[in-house]
Amino acid sequence: FVWMGLARVQPDTITFCAAISTCKKGGEWKKALELLTEMSLSKVQPNKITHDAVISVCERGDGWEAALQVFNWMVRSNLKPNTITFNAAISACEKGSEWASAAQLFGSMAQCKVEPDTITFSAVISACAKGNRWQESLHHFN
Repeated sequence: FVWMGLARVQPDTITFCAAISTCKKGGEWKKALELLTEMSLSKVQPNKITHDAVISVCERGDGWEAALQVFNWMVRSNLKPNTITFNAAISACEKGSEWASAAQLFGSMAQCKVEPDTITFSAVISACAKGNRWQESLHHFN
């Protein structure tokens, strides 16, 4: 963003989202969180796509707690999560062996009127299996 400032170009939601997305390949979830914070400090309003991108970066890294934090920020900001949002957050919990958080997110999908898909079921079942909660995992088949 330094070069943008030198060129007197202000970063916007699109440039921040692009920068956040570049963090995904390296699993740089802490940098993605910094960019989300910088976005707010720059008075650029994060949108659903921005939050989804940060949650997805957290999923790739070891940032399941950060993924849940961003998910909660998103909901508090009155941005409606969709299946992609839930899948990324549940997958982050699965990778962090946090079966209870994954199951709780899965349970909240109905309250948010969001339909789970194959990826959702696979992630929550895998999270339960990693937590040695096979009974809980079978519960998600019903």
